[in-house]
Amino acid sequence: MDSNILTNLTDPAILFFVVGVLIGTIRSNLEIPAPVTKFLSLYLLMAIGFKGGQALSQTGLSGEGLKVVGVSLLLAVAMPAILFPVLRRKVNHFDAAAIAATYGSVSAVTFVTAAQFLVGQGDEAGGYLTVALVVMESPAIIMAVLLATYVRSRMPAEVENMVGANGDENVTKTPTTDGEPVARKKLSIRAVLHEAFTDGAHLLLILSMVVGTFSGAAGGEAMAPFVTDLFKGVLAFFLLDMGLLVARQLRQVRDVGPFLIGFGLVAPLVGAALALGMSALLGFSVGDATLLAVLAASGSYIVVPAVLRYAIPEARPSRYFTMSLAVTFPFNIIVGIPLYYFAAQLLLGP
Repeated sequence: MDSNILTNLTDPAILFFVVGVLIGTIRSNLEIPAPVTKFLSLYLLMAIGFKGGQALSQTGLSGEGLKVVGVSLLLAVAMPAILFPVLRRKVNHFDAAAIAATYGSVSAVTFVTAAQFLVGQGDEAGGYLTVALVVMESPAIIMAVLLATYVRSRMPAEVENMVGANGDENVTKTPTTDGEPVARKKLSIRAVLHEAFTDGAHLLLILSMVVGTFSGAAGGEAMAPFVTDLFKGVLAFFLLDMGLLVARQLRQVRDVGPFLIGFGLVAPLVGAALALGMSALLGFSVGDATLLAVLAASGSYIVVPAVLRYAIPEARPSRYFTMSLAVTFPFNIIVGIPLYYFAAQLLLGP
């Protein structure tokens, strides 16, 4: 276990993440331009999708792959359902729904970092894990819509049915977290689901996987200098920028509070434990079990929070976004990945 953590901590990409956090903490003027950050994130999604498609073309999506994808779908639904009742005892129900949905989804960057860690350990996972990464986004968003609808259905009718002062019957006033009413457009489930399924980053990941699957070995060789040789360096640079972002977001932690900080550290362990338990029952490989645990342990800080701003406007982004990015993300990157790998070795190793 100690050697796994040491290996992870001495990885250049992880060290650059730590460098970013340190630079951001001392409030240096170092800043990565937004267009560069956008390019790096799109590159990583394209590369991981293409490489996953290449691996998928070799292994196919049958037997083991179908079981892994099935378990990932189950986890994406189960995690919000498990976490929401716990959260609503301590925070308002809208925040509880948003946080639960955030932790039902996944972090693509954590997945990519874990995949690179496994390559270094010689325990690569199957290409179908990229399919699992793709399919776990949408169920979490659907759960967010369902949870928000449930919360609103439990609200007093006289509060929910208040009409806005401008006379627009499509506007209602619902309490915010500080008790003050705020005008809100009635939720369009169709619009939320459309945004979830047509998100650009999500589509790029899916379609890159399709390209990787159908381009064959010749396509893999042609793309290798771009998606393989450059990958590690780009990941390190992106994690430097993520470190800067985490440092800035840490300033919002005071709005999160001790309970939610603790939740952001315990929830990943719960998700990983569920994934590893199912992996042991179904006899998955160490690599597959580790990446599945990473997916179940991570929380979205890109796609789902963007949708939640529309789906649950009553919830505080300073809570669910800060928790996933400033608490859970660094925990998984530094400690979680080697911890889940060690547990997978104990459960499934020779």
